[in-house]
Amino acid sequence: MRDEAETGLTEGESTLSEEDQARANLYGVLARLWYAAPDRELLDALARSASLMEDAGETALAVAWRALARSAAEANPDDVIHEYDSLFIGTGSAEITLYCSHYLTETGRERIVVALRDELLEAGLGRTSGTHEPEDHLSGLLEVMRHLVVQGSDVPQIEFQKKFFLRYIQSGYTALTDAVIRSGGANFYKDVARLTRAFLDVESQSFDML
Repeated sequence: MRDEAETGLTEGESTLSEEDQARANLYGVLARLWYAAPDRELLDALARSASLMEDAGETALAVAWRALARSAAEANPDDVIHEYDSLFIGTGSAEITLYCSHYLTETGRERIVVALRDELLEAGLGRTSGTHEPEDHLSGLLEVMRHLVVQGSDVPQIEFQKKFFLRYIQSGYTALTDAVIRSGGANFYKDVARLTRAFLDVESQSFDML
């Protein structure tokens, strides 16, 4: 049996179809971009990725991917760090919150976060003792989806992906990405938001058909 270094898999992960590998990779990239501003290495990798969508036509996802690649090629890392901090961290309160429960009805926010925390613990994905971010941060939710996708595409696994996405991501991502796209202080992150919106729209439509 090949070890993890040879297969590229970690324990518990399974061989994926090309489509699911692409889904997992995009969830991972978006999780990283919403967690913190990209460094020069990541910006360069994004800039080089434009060719991945050369033959993808003019779908919303392909257009958004190529736009982000162009934005990454032109971006200054220090400017992007400043943009991220200004939009999502701020002094006192951020202009835009990345916590998805914020975009739900006010009375449902605490309940949904508690349910999310319990569900993650049950799935063995509870936060570590050194982590203080609430579980409904967009980056964390996208990383959970990446983890779920790499577990495979058997019916129970797909059903769990669908349940998690519909309950914790679908209800908030449109309002969150709209807030970024409308912001006068967003530049690079407008393209991140458009790519996120396009990808999650595809995921939402796919899950709705299951």
